Amino acid sequence: MSHSLVEGTLPRLLITRAVEQALAEDLGSRGDLTTDATVPAGKQAVATFGARRAGVIAGLDVARAAFHVLDETVVFEPLVADGEAIAAGAVAARVSGPARVLLTGERVALNFLCHMSGIATLTRRFADAVAGTRARIADTRKTTPGLRAFEKYAVRCGGGANHRSGLYDAILIKDNHIVAAGGVEAAITAARTHAGHMVKIEVEVGSLDELRAALKHPIDAVLLDNMDPATLKAAVAIVDGRALTEASGGVSLETVRAIAETGVDLISVGALTHSAPILDLGLDFVAD
Repeated sequence: MSHSLVEGTLPRLLITRAVEQALAEDLGSRGDLTTDATVPAGKQAVATFGARRAGVIAGLDVARAAFHVLDETVVFEPLVADGEAIAAGAVAARVSGPARVLLTGERVALNFLCHMSGIATLTRRFADAVAGTRARIADTRKTTPGLRAFEKYAVRCGGGANHRSGLYDAILIKDNHIVAAGGVEAAITAARTHAGHMVKIEVEVGSLDELRAALKHPIDAVLLDNMDPATLKAAVAIVDGRALTEASGGVSLETVRAIAETGVDLISVGALTHSAPILDLGLDFVAD
């Protein structure tokens, strides 16, 4: 495993399973027709992963697995760590081994590495924008199906925090839950009865009146949905430390600083995972 600046790396089993599925999709039933036809079986090669734009790296272990699943003799040498900024033109990793393996695994390695590094890069921009405030940038469940763990790991690489991983590890009572339950009091009471002692409860509110109603009951956090900065500041004062405060809705790089300055604890940003552009990296063979 490569060295990482990030706490909580991805389990090897999770990486291997995702990479195997991606390779199977790419190879189909006939394999790599182009490589098998044009590259001698015994040919050895060296290649580098180069950054074509500056950004933050994430996913080196996944890129490594794209080659090791095919051939464990491939040598993958990271020259930076996950979570580390890289300049345009710099080399992120060096890989050597059978040329056929490098060519066959290239696209899967780059797909993961570019996508995850793009998320880390965008997250770092948001984190830098709120530096000096108490707010932390958090992700959401707006992730690519099947890739949530990878995308949330990339958020951590960029200096962000992870919200709940799924429906199973925390209770978030949203507006539709409140309607279906018959009101905020009924929803919170039922949630508190149902939840184990290790499960956190958060309630979404859209107004200060809804906030006051929610705070009449023991909760761990409040999601302040689509509130302007003035309302957020008032909400933080009303909460007065009794629960974590999370701002959500309509957050952009242009608005995030003003939101952070209201004193909220967390700012959740769906765009980190659903709209991050890739970080452009390429794999280039080194000439003999």
